[in-house]
Amino acid sequence: MALGKDYAQQQCSIARALEVVGERWTLLILRDAFYGVRRYNDFLGHLGIPRAVLAARLQTLTEHGLLEKRRYQESPPREEYVLSGRGRALWPTLHSLGVWGRESFGEGAPLREFRHRDCGTTIGVWGECPHCGRAVALEEIDMVPGPGLDPDPRDPVSRVLLAPRRLLEPVVTDSRTS
Repeated sequence: MALGKDYAQQQCSIARALEVVGERWTLLILRDAFYGVRRYNDFLGHLGIPRAVLAARLQTLTEHGLLEKRRYQESPPREEYVLSGRGRALWPTLHSLGVWGRESFGEGAPLREFRHRDCGTTIGVWGECPHCGRAVALEEIDMVPGPGLDPDPRDPVSRVLLAPRRLLEPVVTDSRTS
């Protein structure tokens, strides 16, 4: 019996969510969007994803309201992809999945740390600040490279991500065309 391609028979909110974000590249695209990646070529270079797959995933994420297309250039027309409110709401899920992955399967030093900008405390598993005792808004989270990160990455996005930066801050690479 062939495995179905959707979860139409499931009466479950997790199954409905998997219809949108359950494909293997999708969560990595969303992760990069939280890191500030917005442009097609930057996603392409950083993820090493096939062009057709990236185009399809960006279209799906846009159609379901997780990403919004914004025009940044008129001639020729070029657009970037920015997290919507619906997409931003996935931060605690992605962050906790990353913590779980590091604790369960990670080897060596952490690749990135997420800190509350106001007090410098490492963000808890659900996006809360253990020191301040509250949920931390995305705009208040600094991403700091950890000691396990490759100090000499090949792609331009990874080089930009070597410096401390705020989540959602747009990635600007030398490879961008104006």
